[in-house]
Amino acid sequence: MNATQGFKQLPSPTTLTGFGVSLVPLQKEHAQALERAAADGELWTLRVTSVPEPGAAPAYIDAALQGQQAGHMLPFAIIEESSGEVIGTSRYHDIIPSVARLEIGYTWYARRWQRSHVNTACKLLLLRHAFESLGAQVVGWRTDNFNLASQRAIERLGAHKDGVLRHHALRRDGTVRDTVMYSLLAGEWPEVEKHLAYQLQIRHAD
Repeated sequence: MNATQGFKQLPSPTTLTGFGVSLVPLQKEHAQALERAAADGELWTLRVTSVPEPGAAPAYIDAALQGQQAGHMLPFAIIEESSGEVIGTSRYHDIIPSVARLEIGYTWYARRWQRSHVNTACKLLLLRHAFESLGAQVVGWRTDNFNLASQRAIERLGAHKDGVLRHHALRRDGTVRDTVMYSLLAGEWPEVEKHLAYQLQIRHAD
Protein backbone atom coordinates (compact mmCIF):
# COMPACT_ATOMS: atom_id res chain seq x y z
CA MET A 1 0.00 0.00 0.00
CA ASN A 2 1.41 3.42 -0.93
CA ALA A 3 2.14 6.30 1.45
CA THR A 4 -1.35 7.75 1.17
CA GLN A 5 -2.88 4.32 1.83
CA GLY A 6 -6.66 4.80 1.62
CA PHE A 7 -6.54 8.53 0.76
CA LYS A 8 -5.90 9.91 -2.73
CA GLN A 9 -3.52 12.31 -0.97
CA LEU A 10 -2.64 12.77 2.67
CA PRO A 11 -4.14 15.75 4.50
CA SER A 12 -1.64 18.62 4.48
CA PRO A 13 -1.82 22.36 5.21
CA THR A 14 -4.01 24.16 2.69
CA THR A 15 -6.39 27.12 2.45
CA LEU A 16 -10.09 26.58 1.80
CA THR A 17 -12.10 29.61 0.67
CA GLY A 18 -15.72 30.31 -0.20
CA PHE A 19 -19.05 31.72 0.99
CA GLY A 20 -17.39 34.66 2.75
CA VAL A 21 -14.94 32.65 4.86
CA SER A 22 -11.41 31.31 4.55
CA LEU A 23 -9.96 28.41 6.49
CA VAL A 24 -6.21 28.93 6.66
CA PRO A 25 -3.52 26.76 8.26
CA LEU A 26 -3.45 27.48 12.00
CA GLN A 27 -0.21 29.16 13.08
CA LYS A 28 1.30 30.33 16.36
CA GLU A 29 0.74 33.90 15.16
CA HIS A 30 -3.05 33.37 15.42
CA ALA A 31 -2.95 33.15 19.25
CA GLN A 32 -4.03 36.71 20.06
CA ALA A 33 -6.74 36.72 17.39
CA LEU A 34 -8.12 33.42 18.70
CA GLU A 35 -8.24 34.83 22.22
CA ARG A 36 -10.20 37.84 20.96
CA ALA A 37 -12.66 35.50 19.23
CA ALA A 38 -13.05 33.36 22.35
CA ALA A 39 -13.66 36.49 24.45
CA ASP A 40 -16.82 37.17 22.40
CA GLY A 41 -19.13 35.17 24.62
CA GLU A 42 -16.45 34.04 27.10
CA LEU A 43 -16.59 30.69 25.34
CA TRP A 44 -14.09 29.03 27.69
CA THR A 45 -16.76 29.05 30.41
CA LEU A 46 -18.82 26.45 28.53
CA ARG A 47 -18.12 23.06 30.12
CA VAL A 48 -18.98 21.12 26.94
CA THR A 49 -16.37 22.76 24.69
CA SER A 50 -12.56 22.92 24.55
CA VAL A 51 -12.17 26.65 23.87
CA PRO A 52 -8.90 28.01 25.34
CA GLU A 53 -9.21 30.29 28.34
CA PRO A 54 -7.41 33.65 28.44
CA GLY A 55 -3.67 33.15 28.08
CA ALA A 56 -4.01 29.53 26.93
CA ALA A 57 -4.22 30.02 23.17
CA PRO A 58 -0.46 29.52 22.56
CA ALA A 59 -0.54 26.12 24.28
CA TYR A 60 -3.80 25.26 22.47
CA ILE A 61 -2.15 26.02 19.12
CA ASP A 62 1.04 24.17 20.05
CA ALA A 63 -0.97 21.03 20.84
CA ALA A 64 -2.79 21.30 17.51
CA LEU A 65 0.49 21.74 15.61
CA GLN A 66 2.02 18.78 17.44
CA GLY A 67 -0.95 16.72 16.26
CA GLN A 68 -0.35 18.00 12.74
CA GLN A 69 3.31 17.02 12.88
CA ALA A 70 2.33 13.57 14.14
CA GLY A 71 -0.04 13.18 11.19
CA HIS A 72 -3.35 12.83 13.00
CA MET A 73 -4.55 16.47 12.97
CA LEU A 74 -4.85 19.33 10.48
CA PRO A 75 -5.96 22.57 12.22
CA PHE A 76 -7.39 25.72 10.63
CA ALA A 77 -8.05 29.30 11.70
CA ILE A 78 -11.35 30.63 10.34
CA ILE A 79 -11.27 34.12 8.83
CA GLU A 80 -14.30 36.24 7.94
CA GLU A 81 -13.27 37.63 4.58
CA SER A 82 -14.92 41.05 4.57
CA SER A 83 -13.18 42.08 7.81
CA GLY A 84 -10.13 39.83 7.69
CA GLU A 85 -10.91 38.91 11.30
CA VAL A 86 -10.20 35.51 12.84
CA ILE A 87 -13.57 34.35 14.14
CA GLY A 88 -12.87 30.79 15.25
CA THR A 89 -11.13 27.53 14.49
CA SER A 90 -11.74 23.96 13.32
CA ARG A 91 -9.64 20.98 12.39
CA TYR A 92 -9.46 17.52 10.92
CA HIS A 93 -8.49 15.07 13.66
CA ASP A 94 -8.22 11.34 14.28
CA ILE A 95 -6.91 11.01 10.73
CA ILE A 96 -6.53 7.31 9.85
CA PRO A 97 -4.95 6.91 6.40
CA SER A 98 -5.30 3.10 6.33
CA VAL A 99 -9.09 3.39 6.08
CA ALA A 100 -9.31 6.92 4.58
CA ARG A 101 -11.11 8.22 7.66
CA LEU A 102 -10.93 11.56 9.42
CA GLU A 103 -13.09 13.53 11.81
CA ILE A 104 -14.03 17.20 11.95
CA GLY A 105 -13.97 18.81 15.36
CA TYR A 106 -12.45 21.27 17.82
CA THR A 107 -14.82 23.72 16.12
CA TRP A 108 -15.91 26.97 17.71
CA TYR A 109 -16.84 30.47 16.60
CA ALA A 110 -17.08 33.87 18.27
CA ARG A 111 -20.59 34.25 19.65
CA ARG A 112 -21.71 36.86 17.11
CA TRP A 113 -21.06 34.35 14.30
CA GLN A 114 -22.91 31.47 15.89
CA ARG A 115 -26.26 30.61 14.28
CA SER A 116 -25.10 32.33 11.09
CA HIS A 117 -24.12 30.94 7.71
CA VAL A 118 -20.54 30.43 8.93
CA ASN A 119 -20.84 26.90 10.32
CA THR A 120 -22.58 25.62 7.21
CA ALA A 121 -19.98 27.32 5.00
CA CYS A 122 -17.04 25.89 6.93
CA LYS A 123 -18.48 22.40 6.99
CA LEU A 124 -19.19 22.50 3.26
CA LEU A 125 -15.60 23.55 2.55
CA LEU A 126 -14.13 20.95 4.90
CA LEU A 127 -16.35 18.14 3.63
CA ARG A 128 -15.76 19.02 -0.02
CA HIS A 129 -11.99 18.97 0.51
CA ALA A 130 -12.15 15.74 2.52
CA PHE A 131 -14.24 13.77 0.04
CA GLU A 132 -13.24 15.29 -3.29
CA SER A 133 -9.59 16.27 -2.85
CA LEU A 134 -8.37 13.82 -0.20
CA GLY A 135 -10.60 10.92 -1.19
CA ALA A 136 -11.91 10.26 2.31
CA GLN A 137 -14.30 7.34 2.57
CA VAL A 138 -15.88 8.50 5.82
CA VAL A 139 -15.92 11.73 7.85
CA GLY A 140 -16.85 11.58 11.51
CA TRP A 141 -17.85 13.92 14.32
CA ARG A 142 -17.99 13.51 18.07
CA THR A 143 -19.56 15.71 20.71
CA ASP A 144 -20.48 15.85 24.38
CA ASN A 145 -23.80 14.19 25.20
CA PHE A 146 -24.90 17.45 26.87
CA ASN A 147 -23.87 19.62 23.93
CA LEU A 148 -27.31 19.56 22.34
CA ALA A 149 -26.61 22.57 20.12
CA SER A 150 -23.63 20.77 18.59
CA GLN A 151 -25.66 17.60 18.07
CA ARG A 152 -28.41 19.54 16.28
CA ALA A 153 -25.84 21.30 14.08
CA ILE A 154 -24.21 18.00 13.10
CA GLU A 155 -27.56 16.41 12.37
CA ARG A 156 -28.55 19.37 10.18
CA LEU A 157 -25.54 18.57 8.03
CA GLY A 158 -27.08 15.19 7.23
CA ALA A 159 -24.70 13.09 9.32
CA HIS A 160 -25.73 9.69 10.67
CA LYS A 161 -25.80 9.16 14.44
CA ASP A 162 -23.67 6.07 15.04
CA GLY A 163 -24.15 5.79 18.78
CA VAL A 164 -22.88 6.87 22.18
CA LEU A 165 -19.57 5.97 23.83
CA ARG A 166 -20.36 5.94 27.52
CA HIS A 167 -17.92 7.25 30.15
CA HIS A 168 -15.57 8.14 27.33
CA ALA A 169 -13.59 11.37 27.91
CA LEU A 170 -12.76 14.02 30.50
CA ARG A 171 -14.38 17.43 30.39
CA ARG A 172 -12.37 20.49 31.35
CA ASP A 173 -14.02 20.50 34.80
CA GLY A 174 -12.81 16.96 35.53
CA THR A 175 -16.14 15.21 35.02
CA VAL A 176 -16.40 12.35 32.53
CA ARG A 177 -18.63 12.72 29.52
CA ASP A 178 -20.50 10.36 27.25
CA THR A 179 -19.52 11.02 23.61
CA VAL A 180 -22.07 11.06 20.78
CA MET A 181 -20.58 9.79 17.49
CA TYR A 182 -21.70 10.72 13.97
CA SER A 183 -20.48 9.89 10.47
CA LEU A 184 -21.00 10.63 6.79
CA LEU A 185 -19.96 8.15 4.08
CA ALA A 186 -18.49 9.08 0.72
CA GLY A 187 -21.56 7.70 -1.06
CA GLU A 188 -23.79 10.02 0.96
CA TRP A 189 -21.75 13.13 0.19
CA PRO A 190 -23.25 14.18 -3.18
CA GLU A 191 -26.74 14.57 -1.73
CA VAL A 192 -25.44 16.26 1.43
CA GLU A 193 -23.41 18.68 -0.70
CA LYS A 194 -26.53 19.70 -2.60
CA HIS A 195 -28.38 20.20 0.68
CA LEU A 196 -25.64 22.38 2.20
CA ALA A 197 -25.21 24.42 -0.98
CA TYR A 198 -28.96 25.08 -1.04
CA GLN A 199 -28.89 26.20 2.60
CA LEU A 200 -26.10 28.65 1.84
CA GLN A 201 -27.85 29.91 -1.27
CA ILE A 202 -30.89 30.96 0.72
CA ARG A 203 -28.95 32.26 3.76
CA HIS A 204 -25.89 33.96 2.32
CA ALA A 205 -25.11 35.48 -1.05
CA ASP A 206 -21.48 34.78 -1.82
